[in-house]
Amino acid sequence: MSSQPQLVRGYEVVIGLENHVQLSTRSKIFSGASTAFGAAPNTQACPVDLALPGTLPVLNRAAVERAIRFGLAVGAKVAPLSIFARKNYFYPDLPKGYQISQFEIPVVQGGSVAFFVGDRQKVVQLTRAHLEEDAGKSLHEDFHGQSGIDLNRAGTPLLEIVSEPDMRSAQEAVEYAKTLHALVMWLGICDGNMQEGSFRCDVNVSVRKPGEPFGTRREIKNLNSFRYLVDAVNYEVNWQIDQLEDGFTIQQATVLYNPDKGETRAMRSKEDSADYRYFPDPDLPPLVIAPEWVERVKGEMPELPRAMAERFQQADGLPAYDATMMTQSLAFARYYEAARDACGQPKLVANWLMGEVSKRLNAEERELQDAPVSPALLAQLIGRIQDGTISNNAARQVFDALWTGAGSEVDAVIEAKGLKQMNDSGALEKIVDEVIAANAKSVEEYKSGKDKAFNALVGQVMKASKGKANPAQATELLKKKLG
Repeated sequence: MSSQPQLVRGYEVVIGLENHVQLSTRSKIFSGASTAFGAAPNTQACPVDLALPGTLPVLNRAAVERAIRFGLAVGAKVAPLSIFARKNYFYPDLPKGYQISQFEIPVVQGGSVAFFVGDRQKVVQLTRAHLEEDAGKSLHEDFHGQSGIDLNRAGTPLLEIVSEPDMRSAQEAVEYAKTLHALVMWLGICDGNMQEGSFRCDVNVSVRKPGEPFGTRREIKNLNSFRYLVDAVNYEVNWQIDQLEDGFTIQQATVLYNPDKGETRAMRSKEDSADYRYFPDPDLPPLVIAPEWVERVKGEMPELPRAMAERFQQADGLPAYDATMMTQSLAFARYYEAARDACGQPKLVANWLMGEVSKRLNAEERELQDAPVSPALLAQLIGRIQDGTISNNAARQVFDALWTGAGSEVDAVIEAKGLKQMNDSGALEKIVDEVIAANAKSVEEYKSGKDKAFNALVGQVMKASKGKANPAQATELLKKKLG
């Protein structure tokens, strides 16, 4: 990690994230109502969610187990006793007039998340993760100038994950968010669907001159896209710097990002914890998590990304960066393992996944599980490079055909496109002799110590063979002929 602060126009950026993760339970955190997405408005809100008189909340055990799983995954302390509190504020989509959350004693305390920014590793410390219920949703469209309230989401279980203000750029913030997003899906505690609101980002942003105390932060609410996160942070940083440079002070506020205009705007002044009048919820006893419960959850945990990356380093010989990239998601890890096992070439599989495969996925905004080239096909392709059937350049042409649907079998594409390398030593030797005879100047330059001239000769051999010569054989034969 660089010891020098990253500066924007002479200012250091300070960023912390609060992520609301919708837990993958079938029912809500304090009631038996369904959490399924897409139901007609107000059809999945029971009397407990509506806060009808005489109703009492009952904690969902499955939500607690998902919180424990997350705490174990990030190396945090799982609190043996935690408290639910009432967070008091008035909003139309909050039926009770308060939200049940956790304040002074959260269920998950501390922990850290490690990730790469380029080839530099970064570790962000976590403050806490606490259980809470979601609010409903205000609808402002198609109501003839009025607003509607949908309470289907009211009571949906959330795990709010709060980081320390350890990030210093929009790029660090988005890589942290992506890593957290992948982790909660890896653990099976969240489906990660950002469009449906299953994973939401609130970003606290401030700026300061290096060495000065933290500046006043503004919170960008409800970012549901990684691209918006980067754009919103970059706009907010420059806006805050402009304000300070013009002699104004930054006022603590909650802001929204408008992706159409590419700018943030203040929604309301930012509340402090005292404004919410937190106090322990009298209807819910303290949450007690026995050590035996934690041990049982630990025994049911999948292999974690960090442990799997270390295994790929030790057993497969992958560099740390490659191993981390192979564990960026469970789908990525499973694809890598399947292709590696099929061809026995871990480093080449990693190279193709980080190179051509990722390039296509990013360009088409697809997920790896939707890739048209299966692990078995990629392994076959790598095998044809290894046995000398095709060159690396020809392999990219085969990959393109497989990806676009122009072919479905590696060998069939190689045959149809005439991409098989020339392995006839006699034919290759004839081409090499002809190239040497036709390029006397390059031959003399090479013999006088100019290595670039040799590369030119190899290029001529490849050209004369229409790219079918094996580059390694051509190089070896040229060196032999030239002494």
